[in-house]
Amino acid sequence: MSLPPYGRNTRMSNPNRFKLGLFGLNCYCGSIATTAPEQWRAEWDAVTEAARLADDAGLEFLLPIARWHGYGGKTDRQGTSFETLTFATGMAALTKEIVTFATVHTALIHPVFAAKQVVTIDHAGHGRCGLNVVSGWSHEEFAMFGATLLEHETRYQHTEEWLAIARRIWTEDAPFDFQGSHFDLKGVIAKPKPYGPGRPLLMSAGSSPTGRAFAAKNADCLFLVIVDPDRLEAEIGALRAETSGRDAGFYTSGHVLCRPTEKEARDYHHYIVREKGDWEAAEIAIAKRLRGSSESIPKEKLVQMQERFISGGGTFPVIGSYDQAAATLKRLSDAGINGMAMGLVNYVQEMPHLRDGLLPRLEKLGLRLPAQTH
Repeated sequence: MSLPPYGRNTRMSNPNRFKLGLFGLNCYCGSIATTAPEQWRAEWDAVTEAARLADDAGLEFLLPIARWHGYGGKTDRQGTSFETLTFATGMAALTKEIVTFATVHTALIHPVFAAKQVVTIDHAGHGRCGLNVVSGWSHEEFAMFGATLLEHETRYQHTEEWLAIARRIWTEDAPFDFQGSHFDLKGVIAKPKPYGPGRPLLMSAGSSPTGRAFAAKNADCLFLVIVDPDRLEAEIGALRAETSGRDAGFYTSGHVLCRPTEKEARDYHHYIVREKGDWEAAEIAIAKRLRGSSESIPKEKLVQMQERFISGGGTFPVIGSYDQAAATLKRLSDAGINGMAMGLVNYVQEMPHLRDGLLPRLEKLGLRLPAQTH
């Protein structure tokens, strides 16, 4: 089943060359394991304020993390989190233009239920719903549900069937049967259909060869883990060839810490990581990924990335002055990246630095238009 066009006029289809979103704001500490007093606590009122600030600033999307177990240590990063389908429904209803994703572990939530919930989000946001499809990797989280963590290749076969069912639910008016290797369903039907023309935006963050092949075939937004920036352009070129000419976007996740000067940014980063970092949580995060057969980051690189796991959960670092941060994003854009989901120390307190410091510089570099023009 080929992927039909997205077909919607949302911020995710605007002319900005480099799109920006908030990553993990539904989780305690987000993606930054620090004990600093300003650590993100993910309380509902704070989350709502952050989402509205991002909406008003012209950011394109919100991307929550689906997490059922935390990472232990002093902070137990992401151990407290809002479930993403209901979270996305609330965010869609409380914002005006920003696209809100839900992140779903396909092995833990039935596709008939999830497809209908996505439609609910889509109506709440008048067509601003996206779905981040995740196959999963954590043994502990799967054990909570009594679910089996399938072999890596088989996980994506299961997810492909899951997504095929969801897409048929969104587009077919008559009841249908589905029989595959993982699902045997009879008389499937659901109403209403997604809001307006087009369909929900699909995202996939698989970074193994199998995961990237799945994303190239099934996703509008392909999320990449940047391990070696020098190889990024070649990686994107190879992936673009696999998308069969579709207008797919290439995104990454990063942790952003920018200030007026490089010294201010580096000093604050030292404080967050070296003075207040939860190093125990970083060690646990790496051990979990090794134990859970995650292939997003090569095993030999994981142990070298401990600091990145504290300051951003292993995501790409964007640290420096406003000008330096903008130049870093420009290099990613030139390599073929279309946008970034950003982790921040505190999504409310850091927003002025993004809105008033970083965004104007991205506009000067031609990566974005002023918020009011798109």
